[in-house]
Amino acid sequence: MVRTVVMLKGSILQKLVDGHRQGKTSKTPLNYGVYYKNTLIALCHALEDSILESECQPIAIAAFQRGKWYLQEADRYAELADKAREIAIMAVPETGFADRVASRKPNVSFVALSPEDPVAQEWHLMILSPSYTAMVMCQELLPEDYGAEGVPDVDVERKFYGFWTFEPELVLEAVKLSIEHIGTRDRSLRDRLADRVREIEDAAEGDRTEDLSEIVSRVVNYLKASHSDLDERFDSTPFPHQQQLERNIVSNKLQAFLRMAQLIDLADTENPMAATEVSSLCEMMGQLLGLQAWQIKRLRLAGWLHRLDYLPGSNPEEIPASQGEAPSCRLRTGAQVLRTMPQLRAVAKIVTHQTERWDGSGQPAGLSYDSIPLESRILGLMAYFQGRTTQLSRTCRREEALSTALSDCQENSGFRWDPKLVETLALLVLALQQGMALPTESFKIASGMWLLDRHDDSIGSLEPSQYRG
Repeated sequence: MVRTVVMLKGSILQKLVDGHRQGKTSKTPLNYGVYYKNTLIALCHALEDSILESECQPIAIAAFQRGKWYLQEADRYAELADKAREIAIMAVPETGFADRVASRKPNVSFVALSPEDPVAQEWHLMILSPSYTAMVMCQELLPEDYGAEGVPDVDVERKFYGFWTFEPELVLEAVKLSIEHIGTRDRSLRDRLADRVREIEDAAEGDRTEDLSEIVSRVVNYLKASHSDLDERFDSTPFPHQQQLERNIVSNKLQAFLRMAQLIDLADTENPMAATEVSSLCEMMGQLLGLQAWQIKRLRLAGWLHRLDYLPGSNPEEIPASQGEAPSCRLRTGAQVLRTMPQLRAVAKIVTHQTERWDGSGQPAGLSYDSIPLESRILGLMAYFQGRTTQLSRTCRREEALSTALSDCQENSGFRWDPKLVETLALLVLALQQGMALPTESFKIASGMWLLDRHDDSIGSLEPSQYRG
């Protein structure tokens, strides 16, 4: 069990955390997790390879701790240098390091850290371009942070404390902090990187989610491959913390989807709380309907991920249907990418069928009545209701917006929506109008594993007795 980690004073992570400290600033508080080394390697490779597969020409800043870790990645960074505008590498130099800085590419710079530099205890990767941003920012646990179990003997069990994200503003903030740190050692590099950042800010695209589904698929696949590698190593040499390592990989697969959903909301100035509010509404509806706890958990997760089905450029493609779906069910890219993670296949099915209609005129499979999964019926209704309420709230009072949105749903009861669910929605609206608050606290992405459980491999079709009427 890892105790509370103390951020190293003067480190880039500490400065970023301090800038987001709750009560001190209006910025969103950060939330962190503990990551094993093998997880971070897979994450970084996935994020780096997204540079190779695009024409984004980013600046990339990496902190490798020690030169020997970079030496293992030298050939990779030589490839990245051919696609990047600038690469800056921070590390404590070791024998052979200077000779391998990306084969002496002119756009790759080495920043030598002293062993006493707090950044020498950090593992960072920052990618900033007009169309693609990503970041891993972590600090290695100090010996005292491991507690009674002590520092692990196996390298892949080394632990790091921090977070990773696609959020453009957060990546930009961290890049600027890193450039300041670089400037204490190399002013000319600092000025060159600062110029590049200004160019990127001027050229930044408003919508950065266009290729995000492909990037997230890459993250999930790389983590899956890392999991397979671990299984092979466990077969020959059992590790003392095998279960924790495997759970850490699964957690980060889930985080990839949640972070993509978060970015979609951040990019939507008209409805930036959609995922949070739809998730809460689904939970409240599930409670009113008397669903089981595991179904409500799954509904919450589907609420968080429901907008992935509407990613820009997410065109439907015909693929073989899963069990219980109509033949040749046409799925959007967002729903397909969710299916790459086995633990999310049931959630993917909920998200896929949120656009079905009660009378069978919906998509993608033309399901009708009770053949539409109950959770999909709830999700579709709650997503529409939340979006309509948010739209109306811009021109009228909240109570009036709730009533009008409910009336819109009632007008389509029996055609678009399940009549029983609309009746339950009326009870929920009444409670909201009488002062019941809709929980809208920020979801802690790094601790979302509790939303997955043993029921996630299959989707329940049983209706609660009070729902059957």
